[in-house]
Formats: sequence, C-alpha cells, structure tokens
Amino acid sequence: MEIKGRAAVVTGAASGIGRATSQRLAREGASVIVADIDEAGGAETVKLIEAAGGRAHFVRTDVTSESEARRMLETAVQKFGRLDILHNNAGIGLGPPGFPLVPPERWHLLIEIDLQAVILGTGLAAPIMERNGGGAIVNTASMAGLYPYVDPVYGAAKAGVVNFTHSLARWAAEKKIRVNCVCPGIVDTPMIRRGLEARAAGAPSFLPKNVIQPETIADAVTMLIRDDSLFGCSLEVRPTGRQIVEPRRAPGSRS
Repeated sequence: MEIKGRAAVVTGAASGIGRATSQRLAREGASVIVADIDEAGGAETVKLIEAAGGRAHFVRTDVTSESEARRMLETAVQKFGRLDILHNNAGIGLGPPGFPLVPPERWHLLIEIDLQAVILGTGLAAPIMERNGGGAIVNTASMAGLYPYVDPVYGAAKAGVVNFTHSLARWAAEKKIRVNCVCPGIVDTPMIRRGLEARAAGAPSFLPKNVIQPETIADAVTMLIRDDSLFGCSLEVRPTGRQIVEPRRAPGSRS
C-alpha cells in the first residue's frame, strides 16, 4: 500500500510504539488519528507530528469501549474522508506482584485491552475499509505470544492476537484487507523504562541490558503496511533483526 495520502488510526499513540508509529506514518504522508486515554501524551504526539509538517488529530479513546472505538474510527472518516490503516497497538502488562497474586480484575483488564480491543477494533474497522476498497491492519502482539513468558496472562493475550491475525489471512482475498501483526521483543517504552529503573535500584528484573527502540517497531509496522504481499503473518522483531513467521503471499501481488 502506498502510505502517502492515506488515513490511519493508531491506538496507544500517546507514547512508545504508538507515538513512533504515528510519527512515522505522518512522515510517510498519512493523516493520523492519535488515539489514547492519555490526553496530555496524545496532544504531545499531535504536536510533534504537526511541528514536522504532518497532519494529525487526537481522539481520547478507551479501546475497550465499543462506542468509543467506533467514534475513534468514524472520526478518521469525518476528519480525513477515509480509513485505510489501523494499528491496534494499545496494551498493558500485568504488573507486580504478578500472576496469580494480582487481583482478578487486573487480569480481566489486561485481556480486554491487549486482546479483546484488538478484535473489537478490527471488527469495527473492516466495514469502513471495505467501502474504500480495502485497507491494512497491523496488530501489536509480542514475542511473548510466540514463546513461554514470565507473565503468563500477558503471554496468553498476545498469543491470542497472533492466532487471531493468522486466522484473518483469508480477508486479503475476501475483503481486500490485509491483517498482520508485529511481535516485538522488549521495547523501550515508559512501562519497560520503569522496570529498568527498578533494576538499577537493585530490584530483581527479567529485563535485558539492551532493549529495542520504538522507532524500530515503527519501521516494522510500516513495512507490513506497505508490502501488499504480506497478510496473516507475524513479524518477529529482536534487537538483532527481524523474521517473518507464517507469511501468506497473495498470488500475483507485489513485494
């Protein structure tokens, strides 16, 4: 897909991967809906995009709410006339003291944000994209969804995102909507940065010394959007490089 002239929605765009992806898509010529519950961070993302000559609009969105998710997507059409790209990126971790000691409502919230909101956003976006002739959806999963992970609830949610993505490979032919997911290793986001600070203070941590920068994930997301031959696949991103897991390639499509 040619990104220039398209309209994109990015969730969890107030910081980290969402902010980096929003900025990257705007530099590529897309108009971007910046969606998050963090109003100050979302406004800062819009400010950074506009300062660089891009076009963006913030929509405060609880991605677990059907009405708010619908409004987020419809705002793209109202502001930019179309919806071509969706990056389902919002997510949280379980946090200390971990499973099963954290209250059950925290498990439920993680599943709602990290998995159910991805399904909701995809389901609501599809009919809008179909009216424009198709689109591209990228879901933020994780390497935790591909391998055993210290946070089993987070890993289960991200594994659900991976399987959901793979199961929508058929949409490329049926709806002209390509759905892929990116599976990062540990990325330098505010949530991860707090873990690094805790380790520096002497607290035990599973975090490695080297983490991936959000801009690296934004590059991967952009590649998945741009490459028309990729659908229903996971892109694993490590500090040492990228690897596509279970790619599907459309007959006759360009790479």
